[in-house]
Amino acid sequence: MQTEVLIVGGGATGTSLARDLALRGVDCILVERDDINAGASGRNHGLLHSGARYVANDRDAAIECRVEGEILKRVAARAIQDTGGYFVAVQGDDERYVADFPGLCAGAGITARVVDPVEARGREPALSDRTIAVFEVPDASVDPFRLSLECAAQARSLGARVLRRSRVVGFERDGERLRAARVWDGAEGRDVQIEASQVVNAAGAWAREVAALAGANVGMLYSKGTLLVTHGRLARRVVNRLRRPCDADILMPGGTVSILGTTSSRIDSLDDVHPTPAEADVLVAEASRMVPSLATVRYIRAYSGVRPLVASRGGGDGRAASRGFALFDHAADGTSNLATITGGKLTTCRLMAERAADLVCSRLGVTRPCLTATTPLPPDPACEWTEPGRSPREWMRAHRPDDALVCECEMVSGTAIDAIHAALRANGEVPTLTDIGLRSRVGKGACQGAFCAVRAVAHLYQKGDFQAQRGLSEIVDFFRERWRGQHAVLWGEQLAQAELMEALHCGLFGEELVR
Repeated sequence: MQTEVLIVGGGATGTSLARDLALRGVDCILVERDDINAGASGRNHGLLHSGARYVANDRDAAIECRVEGEILKRVAARAIQDTGGYFVAVQGDDERYVADFPGLCAGAGITARVVDPVEARGREPALSDRTIAVFEVPDASVDPFRLSLECAAQARSLGARVLRRSRVVGFERDGERLRAARVWDGAEGRDVQIEASQVVNAAGAWAREVAALAGANVGMLYSKGTLLVTHGRLARRVVNRLRRPCDADILMPGGTVSILGTTSSRIDSLDDVHPTPAEADVLVAEASRMVPSLATVRYIRAYSGVRPLVASRGGGDGRAASRGFALFDHAADGTSNLATITGGKLTTCRLMAERAADLVCSRLGVTRPCLTATTPLPPDPACEWTEPGRSPREWMRAHRPDDALVCECEMVSGTAIDAIHAALRANGEVPTLTDIGLRSRVGKGACQGAFCAVRAVAHLYQKGDFQAQRGLSEIVDFFRERWRGQHAVLWGEQLAQAELMEALHCGLFGEELVR
């Protein structure tokens, strides 16, 4: 295979880069070792930052978030719910920081409006009666999966190629240039060579490993963050703790649920990153000071991600490290056609892609400008099913008696399953149940797939899409991932739910869910 630019990494930055290059008329191939947003881009709050969180310790990152958040609200509106946000201080919080906050925001160009605590509790009843100060900021909620899927879809429509489950295992050199990448094609079970004029390493937390394959160096810190998912949505807005960044600072509206996080702990390895009960205890105990109902609410899932932080300064748990991004041209490493873009935030993915695209285009002699700040993402029907409520709206509108509900928690219909399956097949891929789950709300509800996984597989058998024993192995793979997300929150109602899941899948199907 041949291309002008090979992009390694299918997260928000990699897919945004593919879109940017495709809009400039540059041929590119994106390879992703797993699936879209398999790393940090799919394991975050889904917060579109106003920048206010960083005004005290990283003003440059705060300004980047403010500018880029405004751009994404214009060009990717379907993936964003403009909720607004509150920064909330409770009794015992640092009142000097509270007093400094509006001035710090103003210095970064961020609007921070004072809200009377009584008025704020009227709008968000879940807030503590110990609230002493509230500021309103322009935070928003972003669906990272829809954002990345739509970027990849537009890139494909303009000629780019996106290869999932394709892992770079090495590079072939020709002097100071990388001539080709050796890629393991997991779907086909074979090695392929991709020749490229330029290579961009956008592998997130794995950027150091990819760079090392090319004999280059990227200094990074790994910061693990754990988050919890509640059974229902507790607030309309983003609710931030009004203090310097610490554990359990953010309660994020995520469609029909709320997402609580996050922790921050330094780790040395990317292997076996998972949430722990101790982290869940810390999150619940600390966050319930701001939102008391978090002490008793039902949690349906926990998950962990790894922040790829550039190792320029800071230590400890990684909170002191900059949330800005870094672009390396690797000239010092003796490689003239490799670039690495890493660090940053989900909110700054478009800007990160623009900077990386500018570099490779200058190397290629391409003078066409970046268009992603002004060109709206076009709608793609195959990317719409991640939106909460999308499937039931279509199901009720069509009112087809033969269109059964596959997932009752999130009201995902057979039509949605068919649409996602057909879209993946149209791209030449063999869809799995896990692929369908990532692109829909299947398995996202309180039962965490206990019933809908079986129904989805049965539906695919009835449609002739699954044959022989494939369905059983698909259910096992799907449940291993869902099961890992429940270990840290197994108490109360969710423990009973997990016991039912175990009885159904281990007892009835003979599955082994723990590995």
